[in-house]
Amino acid sequence: MNKHSFKQLHSFLLLWGSQTVSQLGTAMTDYAVIIWVYSQRGTASSVTLLTVCTFLPTIFFRFLAGSMVDRQNKKRIMLIADLVAACGTLAVFVLHSAEVLQIWHLYVINFLLSLMNAFQEPASFVAVSLLVPKEHYARAGGLQGFSGAAVSILAPALGALLLAAGGLDLVLMIDLATFAVAFLVLLFLIRIPEPEQQAAKEESFSKTCLEGIRYLKEHTAILRITLFLAVINFLAKLGNDGMLSPFILGRTGNNQSVLGMVESFTALGVLAGSLLATTMKPVKKRTRLIFIATGLVFAGNIFQSLTSRPWLWCAAAFGSYLMAAVMNVNMDILMRERVPLDMQGRVFSAKSTLQNFTIPPALLLGGLLADTVFEPFMGTDSPVQRVLSGFFGTGKGSGIGLMFFVFGLAGMLVSFTRLRKPVYRELDRKEKETIQTND
Repeated sequence: MNKHSFKQLHSFLLLWGSQTVSQLGTAMTDYAVIIWVYSQRGTASSVTLLTVCTFLPTIFFRFLAGSMVDRQNKKRIMLIADLVAACGTLAVFVLHSAEVLQIWHLYVINFLLSLMNAFQEPASFVAVSLLVPKEHYARAGGLQGFSGAAVSILAPALGALLLAAGGLDLVLMIDLATFAVAFLVLLFLIRIPEPEQQAAKEESFSKTCLEGIRYLKEHTAILRITLFLAVINFLAKLGNDGMLSPFILGRTGNNQSVLGMVESFTALGVLAGSLLATTMKPVKKRTRLIFIATGLVFAGNIFQSLTSRPWLWCAAAFGSYLMAAVMNVNMDILMRERVPLDMQGRVFSAKSTLQNFTIPPALLLGGLLADTVFEPFMGTDSPVQRVLSGFFGTGKGSGIGLMFFVFGLAGMLVSFTRLRKPVYRELDRKEKETIQTND
């Protein structure tokens, strides 16, 4: 990065660095809390419910949050959301220190934190668009992907180390300290400009809440890509992205070391993909790259299903998530370039809700299909099962391997068939014009 680029990205780098520190603290807390919850109940459902409480409010309140982000000061929204989230962490610390912490307390607090995240994410998305020049969108997206992958790699190891050294209380104290760093940097060192168009419109709040959806309806190609991602998320959660842990543990006789190794290569793939997206030249046909990358993600899932060797699982995980990172960065760039700044909060929220609403039912359906259909089928002797066992093996996890293959093949077909759809060609032409203009 040259001196001129560094100067242009100074505020973004401050925001990115401080938020990464805070995200690492939060991720360590998430890891430690899951360990604590499982130690109390010893059931997967208790952990799953914790995840649901973390996820659902973000989806349901996104429309409301997106409208507020476009109408209000982005920095103020981020500060308030961070402060409330810190209060949630502080509440867990106080309750645990007093030895009165109950699992239902964590469900309620996670619900509150997820609600704040519904406001934090669109505000942060717009803030980056306001802080970063268009020619550096890819670099900013790559850096964000890089930090996310680094946090995924470091959080479990550091969380486990801190748990062993000082228990849950120490992890929570570190999380609060990292929050203080991010909060003070944002409060005193970063100025986030507001788009000029914001003061031009005076519309009812209820009307602006739905403007993100209206914008997507009026821009068919972006709506179609959003719905495409909703389908992809659904298929991914039914396959590798949602069922990796039971697949690996089932195939290895509950070997957690192998699972940890595969998950590490997953994070390393995101890390490498983010670095690649940061350094690669501007793409002339961005939607084409998105569809090809997504298809290759599912190709990696198919490859995983057809082998029982851990090093091949690691290689497939690395390749799949490298392409997933490239896809995500380019999707973010497309949204930043195509959506006006004064609409990005609403459109980002609408897009996020539409593409993610398929995830909870897919997670529930995936577990149901694995336990009641695919695993029993591969455990029952039949002519078809004997043929399939030559590809997917036998015993525990073989049925989930078959799921990986079926939904991986479906994901590849959905992805690659988008390449022939003319509705996206106009977006690619616009992307080319934008790149040429920037050059």
